[in-house]
Amino acid sequence: MLNRRHIRIKVMQILYAFKGGESDDFSKDQKFLLNSIDGMYHLYLLLMSLLIEVHKKAEINIEKTQKKLLATKEDKDPNKKFINNEVFLLLKRDPALLEAIYSHNITNWQLDDEYVDILFREILASDLYAEYMQTKTSTFKEDKDFVVDVFKEIIAPNEKLYEYIEDKNLTWLDDLPIINTAILKLLKKVKANVKPTHFVPSLYKDDDDKKFAIDLLTKTILKQSKLNAEIDSKTKNWDAERIASIDYILLQMGICELLHFSSIPVKVTINEYLEIAKEYSTPKSSVFINGVLDKLVKQYEAEKKLNKIGRGLL
Repeated sequence: MLNRRHIRIKVMQILYAFKGGESDDFSKDQKFLLNSIDGMYHLYLLLMSLLIEVHKKAEINIEKTQKKLLATKEDKDPNKKFINNEVFLLLKRDPALLEAIYSHNITNWQLDDEYVDILFREILASDLYAEYMQTKTSTFKEDKDFVVDVFKEIIAPNEKLYEYIEDKNLTWLDDLPIINTAILKLLKKVKANVKPTHFVPSLYKDDDDKKFAIDLLTKTILKQSKLNAEIDSKTKNWDAERIASIDYILLQMGICELLHFSSIPVKVTINEYLEIAKEYSTPKSSVFINGVLDKLVKQYEAEKKLNKIGRGLL
């Protein structure tokens, strides 16, 4: 589910909050990093369970309509296309997904069901719903496209939901776009004969990615003074106070990768931190960071300090 850019962003956030030094015990920061990354999976399951609850709300709504005292013919024989949507049914009946939701003790929407109501009403009032319900049957692709559009256009951008998530966990604000994108990818790729693990993807691509997260944090902290000296050597004409805190941290991480992560290509490291800077720092940060890293790479190449393993890693 996560790629290494997501991991770098998480490490950046922990380093931004880190107030200690090289000699301090930073085991709590390492634990917080891993918990913060694990929390992203909790957020993923929270949103997946929300889709299931919206579908349940549709079922309850139809049952109530059919039992109305003065039910019309249309009330008694409603269009059940929404509740028969194959993708919603896959989610609702997915044993692995349901087990993951249960094991993570996700009961938010039973306790705060007003948010399910809000989203369900928005769906019913949407043009998407009106167009989808013009017929009583559909193909799997039509069902999938509808769920994708509902999530993308109604659920993901919902301000009330955004406020709710912000209130529950402040770190989820930066995680939300990543998780929304991951959910959309899974929904777009789903097939009628979906694999049992499709909706319960691994948080890390592999064990190396988890190790990368820990190593990047610990090595950047442990080598802080040397990394700072490298930055200072290439920013002598800059007032240290004028360098944005995030830029300084991204440079620390970037230099750490260049010197101490032999399997990561130089171009990958530079490109990753430039992209993160564009999103999280000032408009000119990427140019500044690129300039500093470019100078250091040329120096390291001349001094043969770039001990990269494998072909094409420079």
